[in-house]
Amino acid sequence: MTAELTYLLLTALLAGVLWIPSVLGQVQSRGTLKPDDYVTLPTSPLADWATRANRAHLNMVENFSIFAAVVLVAHVLGIHTGLTAACAAIFFWARLAHALVFIAGIKQLMLRTVIFTVAWAAWLVLALEVLRKGLPAA
Repeated sequence: MTAELTYLLLTALLAGVLWIPSVLGQVQSRGTLKPDDYVTLPTSPLADWATRANRAHLNMVENFSIFAAVVLVAHVLGIHTGLTAACAAIFFWARLAHALVFIAGIKQLMLRTVIFTVAWAAWLVLALEVLRKGLPAA
């Protein structure tokens, strides 16, 4: 398995578990669901960290698809370079850090935004490298 596919798998695993802190926060704030809650969703306030956990999960879901698409296109085209591997690694580690910083509510240095931008830049460089290597020469 290439490094890019490894980091795609790790990113998928991260996306697949990021709902857990959100649910734990909802249970902590609202208690377990009751039958009527399936019809009328609870509206009592959540702890701030639980709201941030939910938003971190949603943000990961939104960004996973664009990362996965580029990694899979690279794989299908047989594009695997040191740059593509590094970009995939940076994307994963930045997304992990983003989730941790977001849920923890760390606000110093606008760290969450900086980390998000690092992940996005890694994705962009990866996509541009796949385009550069994958497009037919003119």
